[in-house]
Amino acid sequence: MPEYYYTASPTSGHEDRHFNHVFAGRTLRFCTDAGVFSKQHIDPGSELLCASLPEDLSGDVLDMGCGWGAMTVLTLAAHPQVRMTMADINERALALARQNVAANGMQAAALLSDGFAAIEGEFDAVITNPPIRAGKAVIYGMFEDAKAHLRAGGALYLVIRKQQGAPSALKFLKTLYDSAEVIARDGGYWIIRCVR
Repeated sequence: MPEYYYTASPTSGHEDRHFNHVFAGRTLRFCTDAGVFSKQHIDPGSELLCASLPEDLSGDVLDMGCGWGAMTVLTLAAHPQVRMTMADINERALALARQNVAANGMQAAALLSDGFAAIEGEFDAVITNPPIRAGKAVIYGMFEDAKAHLRAGGALYLVIRKQQGAPSALKFLKTLYDSAEVIARDGGYWIIRCVR
């Protein structure tokens, strides 16, 4: 049975990696490991999503499926005023996320959660690079759960590649949210903003 990055407790051997990444004028430090998504570098779609967030982003922001914390750290680098919560089903990834947030002198709440199962309360924004390989039923369920955890006027920001179903996802999102639109495109990645 192959292990995926959304496996709760990866058993693959450790492969510690360390690298720096410049974003929002800051040099950020990261540590990754085997058994997590995009272990060698920040996924381009994740970076594009963070670069596409509004300049006036504020309030409570949830990074759903945070992995090793790339989007949480990038978001806090550009928007230090937000209150971040990061959540993931993968215990190893969440431990790395905590480590990466601390290594960059930042703070974020961290929750071990299978999707939104352990998420309480509402947020002003939810950001996600959804686990496409988990299948349409899982990720479409996440889009619905995100809406239930958004304050009125809050927004879901997600990245999905065109060839991995972005057009059909956008069509579905338009049935769920008051508005859903593509706010950035690059290299096949679509950044979609959905407002409740």
